[in-house]
Amino acid sequence: MRESWRAIKAILLQVHSIAGLVLALLLALIALTGAIMSFEDEIVDQMNAGIMRVTPRSAPALTPDGLIARLKAAQDVGHVSAVTLSSDPSAAVRLRFARDEQGARASSLYVDPYDARVLGSPRGEEFFATVRRLHRWLLIPGDAKGWGRQITGVAALGLIVMLVSGLVLRWPRRAGSVKTWLKPNLVLTGRGLHRSLHAVIGTWVLPVYLVMTLTGLWYSFDWYKDGVVWLLSRPQVTAAKMQPMMPTKALRAAGVSETAQPIGFDRAWAAFLHEEGSRFSKALLTLPAGPGTVIRVRSWGKDSTLDTTRDEFRIDAVTGQLVSAERYADKTFGEKIIANVLDIHRGAFLGWPGKLAFMLAAALMPLFAVTGVLLYLSRRKLRRPAQPPLGRLVPGE
Repeated sequence: MRESWRAIKAILLQVHSIAGLVLALLLALIALTGAIMSFEDEIVDQMNAGIMRVTPRSAPALTPDGLIARLKAAQDVGHVSAVTLSSDPSAAVRLRFARDEQGARASSLYVDPYDARVLGSPRGEEFFATVRRLHRWLLIPGDAKGWGRQITGVAALGLIVMLVSGLVLRWPRRAGSVKTWLKPNLVLTGRGLHRSLHAVIGTWVLPVYLVMTLTGLWYSFDWYKDGVVWLLSRPQVTAAKMQPMMPTKALRAAGVSETAQPIGFDRAWAAFLHEEGSRFSKALLTLPAGPGTVIRVRSWGKDSTLDTTRDEFRIDAVTGQLVSAERYADKTFGEKIIANVLDIHRGAFLGWPGKLAFMLAAALMPLFAVTGVLLYLSRRKLRRPAQPPLGRLVPGE
């Protein structure tokens, strides 16, 4: 039995080492970029505090279409694809522009909701957008449609293998001792210190890494996402989310033009206000990416603390008819988990202490890469047969 266990551990050590050597740099890159984005919202808000607020006035705010028309009359701007509006009369309106002919997205703008005066472009937006593309797609062309999405997914699967194998390899004889599990031996030097740091700190962050990888796979593999939706959602929700989009040929056969007709925001905005009244704090209105007239409206309540705890409406921009309403409060526990995948992934569901803990865990990933490589090299050195001194060689050796 003991020999079998030793053989299993030897195999696990090889798997752990090979996976670590292959993925060390990639995992360190993904983790560090994730750590950089941990407090993105707070950093960007602080950097742009001067352009996000206006002086409230007695005059009514412009409608979304009226604001856009006045802005375009004053200067040459691109096609507006989304508008963020607030119930706070001192909040500026944020406009987001569609991609240009080269596929690059123009910078967002903050404008005064009363006179469409441009307040400025948000600083830090391009930096964090680049970091996000590096984190999710490794800056590989195609973004979500390129190979980067699958590569980061494979790296996440490899990390799960390393976490499980590492836990088995370090399982101590006194498994009930908290000190053995959680206290590194800083008195050691060299290989002993590297091993202690690698194993003990790895135990600290193992639960965080598991949460990160299990939620990160949601963004890499459609089969994983569909499986989670099937497992946690009600059957009717699962069917709706897994329904494929109508292909271009089918659209043509149905007589639908591939070129979306110009539509505005005003009817959808009026319908949303009629539906929600003053219960919302902010709302994001997004035009359809392809053919169609249905505008998506994401709404956050005044007591919402997470970005993912939002309601979602779909409203026809031509008729002003409410097509569907998906309220966060009506979701089951499993569906709320799905809605909060991003906030779970970055620890935000635990508030700022959770975000800080996840950020520190991500920032520690290079430590495991370095100590893991050092342990591998020292193990190779120990296994190498010692060469006898030249002076002791006998003829024939």
